[in-house]
Amino acid sequence: MDVRELLFPPGADRNDWVLDGAIAGGLALLTVAPYTLSTGTSSMRMTSTVALGLMMVLPLALRRHSPLITMVLSMLAGLFQVLFFPVPMASLAAIPLVAYSVARWVPGRASRSVLVLGGIGAILGPWRWVIAGAGAGISFRMAVTFLVAAMICFGLVITPYAVGRRVRESSEAAKTRIEAAEERYHRLAAEAEQNARLSEARARTEIARELHDIVAHSVSVMVVQAEGGRALASKRPEAAIEALDTIADQGREALGEMRRIVGVLRGNVDTGADYAPAPSLDDIPELVRRSSDRVSLEVVAEPPHVSQALGVTVYRIVQEAITNFLRHAGPTAQASVRLDYSTNAITVDIRDDGPGSPDTTASGGNGLRGMAERVRSMGGTLDITSVPGDGFRIHAWLPLASRA
Repeated sequence: MDVRELLFPPGADRNDWVLDGAIAGGLALLTVAPYTLSTGTSSMRMTSTVALGLMMVLPLALRRHSPLITMVLSMLAGLFQVLFFPVPMASLAAIPLVAYSVARWVPGRASRSVLVLGGIGAILGPWRWVIAGAGAGISFRMAVTFLVAAMICFGLVITPYAVGRRVRESSEAAKTRIEAAEERYHRLAAEAEQNARLSEARARTEIARELHDIVAHSVSVMVVQAEGGRALASKRPEAAIEALDTIADQGREALGEMRRIVGVLRGNVDTGADYAPAPSLDDIPELVRRSSDRVSLEVVAEPPHVSQALGVTVYRIVQEAITNFLRHAGPTAQASVRLDYSTNAITVDIRDDGPGSPDTTASGGNGLRGMAERVRSMGGTLDITSVPGDGFRIHAWLPLASRA
């Protein structure tokens, strides 16, 4: 702490100046003005009395702006009063206010200086008033009077000092609580903002994953159906018409799902789109049937009742696996989908006899990453195997406990 901060602690505003000036002026009227009305006193003595009284009282106007300067000026005035006047003056009533002001606004050990100076004054004052005028003999009564007067004088310093320190500690504690509350508020606001950003990022990832699954699968099915329909157009026109119907249905479904997602992104609840339930386990047979006649489905046991999130996860795994098969396995490859519904888990196994790849990330790309994220979010495991010349295999295990 530098000297300027010690001598001029902050805290005096315009209202404080007015209040402290009024206190100093009022105390001067009460303690100094009566000396001007006394008779039988020389003008020199009256002038010195009034001057020392004002020197003791008027510094109180600075008590909040600079408590230490107020203390020094008042203590000097008190010292001169002790030296030149054998009796205490009424202006000594300013001392308790000085002690309180120093204790209230001066930080640290510097505030204890008022106790030191007050203790010295509490000895010098009573000594001057009681002992100094007694000459050579000091009686027991005078000694007792001196001790009582000294204790009273020091009590008038230490009591307001204790009150001032207590008020200062309470004020600092309240300030600390306010700062802690503000810091906690800013921390909570920052955490809320961070959580909002994380939620937004998760939402963007989920939407991107949904769009990828919808668009990639629909386009792959449409391409396969279009190629098959072109090959059958001259031989079996009715098969070509069926392929075209499948392409149209797949395109309308993809557009409908994309319209719903875009409507959610825009926050427009009146998009005109029909909101259908999210895909579930019961929709997987229809998914496989419409995808290609080169994909077979085997279901072991009855589909259990699971949460919507788990049902969508299984559906999207099958959808992405079929999409990758249609895009990368070749026109003559065959694929099989096996769903094993046990009492505690769902096992999904998709195999094809395509050319395969030495790198399991080479095909599927973001789709395989999205598949892995879905499986992890459900607490399951995903195994992807790709062997050149021996096809591609996706094996997912999803516990039913995730439905909680």
